[in-house]
Amino acid sequence: MIAQDKSSSDQFRMDVYAITRLIPEGRVSSYGAIAASIGAKGSARRVGWVLNGSFDAVPSVPAHRVVNRLGLLTGRMHFPENMPMDELLIAEGVEIKGDRVLNFEELHWDPMVECEIE
Repeated sequence: MIAQDKSSSDQFRMDVYAITRLIPEGRVSSYGAIAASIGAKGSARRVGWVLNGSFDAVPSVPAHRVVNRLGLLTGRMHFPENMPMDELLIAEGVEIKGDRVLNFEELHWDPMVECEIE
């Protein structure tokens, strides 16, 4: 049973990474949108925890493009000092004010709407 749980956990992580890698540069998505797109609606926090462990993933995972449902950079404190979340977003042209993505509604990328999920 433990092996099955590990397998399920690994699949969840791989699915989160795969969807996050699809977020276009200069756009953002939300933890909840990613969770819903992989069939795990209600698992936004779990998506966040998975992304906290993504910094050494190969190929890289643009975790900085994932914010909360209001556009807040709630995961910023988990980013390594050498790659602050806000600076990574700003480098892609995303405007940030008060740890919040400006024009969040226009920049929000919803994988359920903008790509085909198999």
